[in-house]
Amino acid sequence: MTQTIAPRVRTLVLLILAVAGALLAGAAPASAHAALTGSDPAQGAVVDTAPPQLSLTFSEPVAVGDDSVRVLDPKGERVDKGDPANPSGTTYSVRLVSGLPDGTYTVAYQVVSADSHPVAGAFTFSIGAPSETTVAVSAQGSDEGLVGWLYGFGRYVSYAGFVVLAGGACFVLACWAPGARVRAVQRLVVSGWLALTAATLGLLMLRGSYTTSGRIGDVFDLELLGDVLQTKTGAALVSRLLLLAAAALFIAVLFGAYARTADAGDPDRAAESDGGEPDKRDLTFGLAIGGTVVAAGLAASWAMSEHASQGLQAGVAMPVDVVHLLAVAAWLGGLTALLVALYRAPVETPVGRDAVRRFSRLAFGSVVTLAVTGVYQSWRQLGSWSAFTDTRYGQLLLVKIALVAVMVAVAFLSRRWTQRLADARVSAAAEGTERAEEEKQPAGTVPAEASETPKTSEASKAQNDAAGQDSVRAAQLARQRAAAEAARQKRLRDADPNRFGLRRSVLAEAGVAVVLLAVTTVLTQTEPGRTEQDARAAAATSSSASATGQGSGAVSLTMPFDTGGKNGKGVVSIDLDPAQAGDNALHVYVEGPDGTPVDVPEVKIALTLAAQDIGPLPVAPDRIATGHWSASGVQIPMAGDWKVEVTVRTSDIDQVTVSKNAQIG
Repeated sequence: MTQTIAPRVRTLVLLILAVAGALLAGAAPASAHAALTGSDPAQGAVVDTAPPQLSLTFSEPVAVGDDSVRVLDPKGERVDKGDPANPSGTTYSVRLVSGLPDGTYTVAYQVVSADSHPVAGAFTFSIGAPSETTVAVSAQGSDEGLVGWLYGFGRYVSYAGFVVLAGGACFVLACWAPGARVRAVQRLVVSGWLALTAATLGLLMLRGSYTTSGRIGDVFDLELLGDVLQTKTGAALVSRLLLLAAAALFIAVLFGAYARTADAGDPDRAAESDGGEPDKRDLTFGLAIGGTVVAAGLAASWAMSEHASQGLQAGVAMPVDVVHLLAVAAWLGGLTALLVALYRAPVETPVGRDAVRRFSRLAFGSVVTLAVTGVYQSWRQLGSWSAFTDTRYGQLLLVKIALVAVMVAVAFLSRRWTQRLADARVSAAAEGTERAEEEKQPAGTVPAEASETPKTSEASKAQNDAAGQDSVRAAQLARQRAAAEAARQKRLRDADPNRFGLRRSVLAEAGVAVVLLAVTTVLTQTEPGRTEQDARAAAATSSSASATGQGSGAVSLTMPFDTGGKNGKGVVSIDLDPAQAGDNALHVYVEGPDGTPVDVPEVKIALTLAAQDIGPLPVAPDRIATGHWSASGVQIPMAGDWKVEVTVRTSDIDQVTVSKNAQIG
């Protein structure tokens, strides 16, 4: 049966990794966790006289550097002077040179939000009247591209390493002490430590490039590394490395002195003290306290530098986040250790019913803790019920909740299999009775299990027992008998349908857990719903003010298309509102020849201002309904005669690009 299970296990593990990889690869670049909520002059505004300074207001405090805010004149020359100042709260200002001439000026900013994520963007304002400009706005931030992908992958590996390290150790201490002697469990916990250490070092090296240039060559810039060490995130990563050194000592004791105290006679009650061996009790207590402190410190290295450290009730949110991460590790990491134990534990150290029941109680407590802390965190990050469906953070949170519900349902099945699992003591007694029956057989009878050894070995045994001469051969025969007995016990264990059912349900739980961890990692890199809604409101206000000052009027473009394939003809319509420099709302409608809305596999938009060599600026609209796509906050840096290109794909190979010009501003 083992040979039948192994290919299935490998196939399912590969499928899980593929799903997780697709989820991470398909995720959009990490959204900024602070948003620009206002500026003076406002985006797209036309002021009568040159302002002495430019002010930017964000939704939360940000870190600024020498080049965090740049103001460029129509020729692309910088007109800001001095470092950005923070006169109050979340407002940052930079002085401008005096006597600026009339024209359109471009503001480009790149800062780091207080929860460690880079924030970048650009907009324009005009003095006197709008003018032509030679400034091209980059469409890619420092957190995108290869460096951004590596940083996101490093975050996933660090979370996974922490879960395996802390959860695996917790499973050994709280549920199954003999696991400290099992090589597969030891390798699992040590692998978690190695993964977390390597990922932390990688994040520390990538951090400088991730928040500034986004170039892979800057990863090894020691000056940037020195700047990172001065930041809150850098301090958190260094603290994590120091705590990992303490975790290495904890692992050495757990798999050294503690493993030697485990009682091999009773796998499910191992390492329990009988009152006459206080050293065991003291060692277990010391490891539990020390491990909890180290695990809490590692969890705090995330809580002190990310979402929980900013926003409402940060003093409450950080300890809640620590408890949340510890509960995740105890549940998912313990589940991983249980899976490894069920498949890789040696025959002489099986995972019994009592160990699984202890983990079941631990997992139940972890789920309750996750529910309580998760509700509080959701309230902080969303702020309204509508944010569940209107923001990407809320949508990911709904996916996470659904995955947790699936895991709880599968865990219920695991609990049922645990109740059906035969008691370890009863199994041991049955095996003892079987061995006793075998010993009562006549001397010439060969047991069925022993008959599996080669006949030549049995013949050699008879000769060696009769003559008592070949001790080497006798030792070899003893090893063969031991292997045959181990194989017999393994067959008996694997033949138990209850244990086999438990294996499958735990494997299913672990598969969902891998995807759940991937969703959680993406969630931590996504702009909170509360911030996203605030930014939308600010953008709407800015667009309204711009429209009021300059006049408004939506632009509508209609373009027929024919991809040449089956059902490849139709009409695509573009609505751009208010069709001014700054933020715009874009709607795309696709209709068939008969005027009915139709869906197509893909619609892409690109905006180009050829006169100023700007673009193409890509726009990726979201599907709203049949034949309707929409994108909000479409930035158009300046007025002019813009070329609007629409690419429509109607099949895997049939697509066409159509275009029209539109006067913006």
